[in-house]
Amino acid sequence: MSRSRTAMLAALTLVAGGTGMALTAASASAGAAAAPCTVDYQVQNQWSTGFTAAVTVTNNGPAKSAWTLKWSYAGDQKVTSGWNAKITQSGAAVTAANESYNGTLATGSSAAFGFQGTYSGTNAVPATFTLDGVTCNVDGGTTDPGGGTTDPGGRAANPYDGAKVYVNPEWSAHAAAEPGGSRIANQPTAVWLDRIAAIEGVNGGMGLRDHLDEALKQKGSGELVVQLVIYDLPGRDCAALASNGELGPTDLDKYKTQYIDPIASILSDPKYAGLRIATVIEPDSLPNLVTNAGGTNTTTDACVTMKSNGNYEKGVGYALDKLGAVPNVYNYIDAGHHGWLGWDSNLGPSVTEFLKTATSNGASVHDVAGFIVNTANYSPTKEPYFKVTDNVNGQTVRQSKWVDWNQYVDEQSFAQALRDKLVAAGFDSGLGMLIDTSRNGWGGSARPAGAGPLTSVDAYVDGGRVDRRIHVGNWCNQSGAGLGERPTASPAAGIDAYVWVKPPGESDGSSSAVSNDEGKGFDRMCDPTYGGNARNGNNPSGALPNAPLAGHWFSAQFQQLVQNAYPPLS
Repeated sequence: MSRSRTAMLAALTLVAGGTGMALTAASASAGAAAAPCTVDYQVQNQWSTGFTAAVTVTNNGPAKSAWTLKWSYAGDQKVTSGWNAKITQSGAAVTAANESYNGTLATGSSAAFGFQGTYSGTNAVPATFTLDGVTCNVDGGTTDPGGGTTDPGGRAANPYDGAKVYVNPEWSAHAAAEPGGSRIANQPTAVWLDRIAAIEGVNGGMGLRDHLDEALKQKGSGELVVQLVIYDLPGRDCAALASNGELGPTDLDKYKTQYIDPIASILSDPKYAGLRIATVIEPDSLPNLVTNAGGTNTTTDACVTMKSNGNYEKGVGYALDKLGAVPNVYNYIDAGHHGWLGWDSNLGPSVTEFLKTATSNGASVHDVAGFIVNTANYSPTKEPYFKVTDNVNGQTVRQSKWVDWNQYVDEQSFAQALRDKLVAAGFDSGLGMLIDTSRNGWGGSARPAGAGPLTSVDAYVDGGRVDRRIHVGNWCNQSGAGLGERPTASPAAGIDAYVWVKPPGESDGSSSAVSNDEGKGFDRMCDPTYGGNARNGNNPSGALPNAPLAGHWFSAQFQQLVQNAYPPLS
């Protein structure tokens, strides 16, 4: 069963209109008269003096060629800027009128806009909205005691707001045992359920229930988020041998009945209903279908197989549906990183793929709390010393060898732009993004102190970029990397949190072939002597030597991450 918002309604169909996409909704219950209009007002990010909000208005009455939505605040909220609507304010009264390109509202169609504002004290959702003078039903996020917002079903608009995040005691013990590791041993990291046996616990380690029971102890009387990585698709990671899994390409039924169903059963135990459970859904899977499953020089036979049999889409859709039915679960779909999907030729098809998967095999867009970028990768959250819009001697930085015509140079700009495209395509307006900052700090002595020289576009980019990898396509145990931003809730507009999903110190893959019973192969991208392939421009891998299997503890890497942390550790 998929969740649906109480005022928005069950069957959703995408229809093209103008330059965007609109949603058509069936009535909430057979025989019930639809409200003339419905408003979904969501506070997406909130800080001590300001907030951003997303508003979707659905017209259930006669078709309109223009529209005006009005509301009044009970507090001192002030709109300071907006987008996709002409917004004015007089005292507490706010008026939002259509732009020239989104005035048409067919019966059942929607228009979405957003704004930024200021407030003091409380920031309650307006009680009443009118569309062209007619009162609408309201489906909005309300301020919760932790300072965030909740949807009508009690689910937090951003689960990380006002909440602690679970510290995995197994990872914490590894970290504390390393030189200087005690400085970060109390940081929250995700629990990876990377095989069926991990549900019960491997080799005497903690299983899923053990982690959830420990989370209840850490929770106390407040809110707490537990982060779980769902990672065991059939034919897993079809473009990287180091993270291949235990299930073959056709083992979809096994994935459903022996992996997802037991996880969903445990998470739905009423004992854990007070936890906020954030799930990262199947890293790398859907991006691989976009870029590595045919028609490019990065195509692999394994990815072609997974695209043709549909089992990535079927598996992810099933996971979204089953886990999304648990009221306190928040699903975040993996969306690669800017150095993978940032080109227009990849980003548009990725949005299409994400929407297709989230609206099939029982899933709904309402099963998706958001998306995560940079999972287990090294791309910086922000490049502080150059922007994609910079020019040097008449050349755009996009022409540099490093940027290579990409539309983005860092993860935060990529995540925010991707979010806008996803909402425009039909995902919920309250969609939130996560950025994995566990290993993207790039501090230490090699970190630039300022912009590069203006002698050429390559000198400018290479001299100023904090990402010191040889190539943006390098992903395995990168030499020179450091811990990134510490986990933080609501760090920027549209970003639910900076998170440490990849536990620092856990290997990306072995430097040489290692026999194992985990289904993990040897990928030359983890071999420091490897000269590269099409996915990294045929450059050296930049990998550290002497690495163990993926997920196993890599002490040398952990110590490098601590040494090169940025912001530096105190």
